[in-house]
Amino acid sequence: MPDEAANRSGDARHPRDGGGGGAGEPASLQGRAALLQNRDWQSIIRLNERLCSGGRAQHGKNSETHASCESEWRESRTQERTFLETLDWLRSFHHKAPFLFFNGNTFAEIGRTLTDALFAEFPRGRRREAASLAAHYIAGVLDREAMIAGVEALAQAADFQPGDRVRTLKGSLCGVVKAILPDGRVSWLPDGNETELVALPESLLKEKSQGRR
Repeated sequence: MPDEAANRSGDARHPRDGGGGGAGEPASLQGRAALLQNRDWQSIIRLNERLCSGGRAQHGKNSETHASCESEWRESRTQERTFLETLDWLRSFHHKAPFLFFNGNTFAEIGRTLTDALFAEFPRGRRREAASLAAHYIAGVLDREAMIAGVEALAQAADFQPGDRVRTLKGSLCGVVKAILPDGRVSWLPDGNETELVALPESLLKEKSQGRR
């Protein structure tokens, strides 16, 4: 996951810095809770120090923004937010850059851990993919709409019927369901292939219908 190569001024802002989630958010992501209340600022400093050490970069505080970021975190981490608002808030700290290096990775890792815990009921592959989507959004390499669409798709129950269009979690293969086997596994035919594959239902996502032209 890429991260900024150098310190950025505290004037760098994101349109959703600390902003609320808004109209159009999927209902399943709108439950509110103090999702970060148990993570204090010292734990974030330690996380950044560890990441910098692993990346052979200097760990240090941004003299322009660290104090204000620490104050905001201390005052607001117990605030109730939706899951999406929480990711927006974490992303805002990436842009405010309280540390010299690895700001993106630091707050992305917090979002990854949070998502993994919140979606503990997901099958392992889907949980890992949801956590990756959240982390990449916070790090700035995935836009908000794509992140929401991805998490929503992963949250859908794996309920397939013959004829359904499906894709793998990563989207590397797309195809059509041919049969549901007695053990619940899915036999499907990837586009351009002549050989059917067998997969666990949780490893596939249903593609949205594009309608007839």
